Amino acid sequence: MDADPYPRYHSLRQQEPVSWVGAFNMYLLTRYDDVQTVLRDTTNFIVGTEHSLLLDTFGEHMLTTEGEQHALYKTSLLTQFRPARIRVLMESAIAAHVDSLIDEFEALGRVELREAFASRLPVKTVLSLFGLPQSDEGKLRNWYDAFEKALANFTWDSDIRTQARRNVADFHAYLQQHIEDKRANPDGLLLDQMLDIKEPRRLSDAEVRTNALIIFFGGISTVEALILNAVYAIEQHPAIAARLRTNHDDIPLLLDEVVRWSGPVQSATRHVAHEVTVAGVSFQPGDTVNCMLAAANRDPGVFQDPDRFDIDRPNLRRHIGFALGAHHCLGSHLARLESGLAIRGLLDRLPNFRCDPEHQIEVRGFEFRQPRSLQLVW
Repeated sequence: MDADPYPRYHSLRQQEPVSWVGAFNMYLLTRYDDVQTVLRDTTNFIVGTEHSLLLDTFGEHMLTTEGEQHALYKTSLLTQFRPARIRVLMESAIAAHVDSLIDEFEALGRVELREAFASRLPVKTVLSLFGLPQSDEGKLRNWYDAFEKALANFTWDSDIRTQARRNVADFHAYLQQHIEDKRANPDGLLLDQMLDIKEPRRLSDAEVRTNALIIFFGGISTVEALILNAVYAIEQHPAIAARLRTNHDDIPLLLDEVVRWSGPVQSATRHVAHEVTVAGVSFQPGDTVNCMLAAANRDPGVFQDPDRFDIDRPNLRRHIGFALGAHHCLGSHLARLESGLAIRGLLDRLPNFRCDPEHQIEVRGFEFRQPRSLQLVW
């Protein structure tokens, strides 16, 4: 299933759209309407319980709280992540990072794109977003790798949990040093803005650190995979590649179809707070439900011929790759901007790039999905 979960998703949608998975002690939901119902219902399906990997790994933050607490953490930041604001704040910095990374390999005629570009750009971007030193790129990348394992740790392996918690503690110590620096030398960037939140109340330093951590994590995982999955999709569809090289205005269409067709984040987990029935199945308090975003995004009841990659799909924006409702991805506009500038840069500066036929491409993952390696030549 890790290699290609989509045939299994198809079978489950048809035969058992609410499926119990004993190995993970959770239910899987695979139909679009059922997933949408659960994600929009924050009364019966919540994020922050003792069964939450997000809570277990990072503690209490905007993705593990509901109601007033969630509004305090997320709503106060929404203005900073609106499309126009993000473009003004970050477009030039992201474009500069794209160019500087491509400078390192353009003349070589080949590159392993994940290590040299896709894994580095989002780290450099979030450092710029928070006003933190670019020299800390390697440190943040190492922390991220441990966090990714922890959030896919559905078997609750103790070694993975221990390592992630060590890295969380290291991140908190690191960020606290920069919080003190921002107080002495404010710069108007995101960490400074979080410290300046006044309504409905100021955040404690611990709250700033924990919510910053979840923004860091989300800003890295989604973008790396979106860039790699987009390049893979371009290479697999030559007609679309030719079109994009002459018309960059279609890049946003490409990215939305990539999110639908090969979502970087495949699922969104919720925990049952009250007895409730969905699709004829009765859930009890304490049950865990994994909403399979990737399965919903290939539901033929919503998307015609869903396994086909089609950037002209008329209902393309109905995909739910960034989730829905109160916990819709805060950084979705940043992810689109960053990935769009990355694809534009690669198309402009690596003409006629293609995947190296001597290297097999393995797109893997049923939680975080992307090519493990992507060798390009031009």
